[in-house]
Amino acid sequence: MSGGTAAGLGLGGVALIALIVLLQGGSLGDVVKSVINSGGIQQTTQQTNYEPTPENEALAKFSRQILASTEDVWSAYFREAGIGTYRAPTLVLYSGATATACGTGQAAMGPFYCSGDEKLYIDLSFFSTMRQQLGADGDFAYAYVIAHEVGHHVQNLLGTLGQAHQQMARMNKADANRVSVRIELQADFYAGVWGHYESQMFGSLEDGDLMEAVNCASKIGDDYLQKKAQGYAVEESFTHGTAAQRMKWLKKGLQTGDIRQGNTFELSDSQL
Repeated sequence: MSGGTAAGLGLGGVALIALIVLLQGGSLGDVVKSVINSGGIQQTTQQTNYEPTPENEALAKFSRQILASTEDVWSAYFREAGIGTYRAPTLVLYSGATATACGTGQAAMGPFYCSGDEKLYIDLSFFSTMRQQLGADGDFAYAYVIAHEVGHHVQNLLGTLGQAHQQMARMNKADANRVSVRIELQADFYAGVWGHYESQMFGSLEDGDLMEAVNCASKIGDDYLQKKAQGYAVEESFTHGTAAQRMKWLKKGLQTGDIRQGNTFELSDSQL
């Protein structure tokens, strides 16, 4: 994708995009209906006859609340760790497709972060797919999706994302995929770090919430999704990590709350 680099939750790649398309009954369409926003979220109306459903309005409000929580947590973390001032990303909620600094974003891609404009893009229908087709449901499961994308933003602010993408540009596809796995697992870890401090600051997380997020991580591993889509998994094509790896790094972030323990780029494949 031109004009910047994009990182997503884990439904990228031809096989995984095909999975979501098929699960939703065919073509997702390419007509942009609207980008929803209020408060700190960019407002762009791209089709005037768009009428948000009550469910989407509730999800939009929830998404804004989670983004605000990540801003609270990461602002405090950056300040206390002496990293600098945290610059919050913009959340763009859209339907169908939308223009981004990284190219055209489509619902079939799943949620993604574009470093070119420092925005998180989420088609709210993804949450319905999580619930109905992947069996991943619950407020904290949805929050994990958003926190993972914010994790990519943290990587971008720290320079990690840009360095990783520069390395990938010089590699063959198999080696680039291995770097991509490290990017995504670290974003899972950062999502866990957010959850750690969200619970510490507000006492908002219970055991059931944590299980929702862990269950979600298990359902978006490359191996799980590829087997669901085509009956088998091809390890060389993994770009986000296995279900076990994603659960491991999310749990590690939740338990430690220490970003120094999340350098996935230092580890061998077997250590991930």
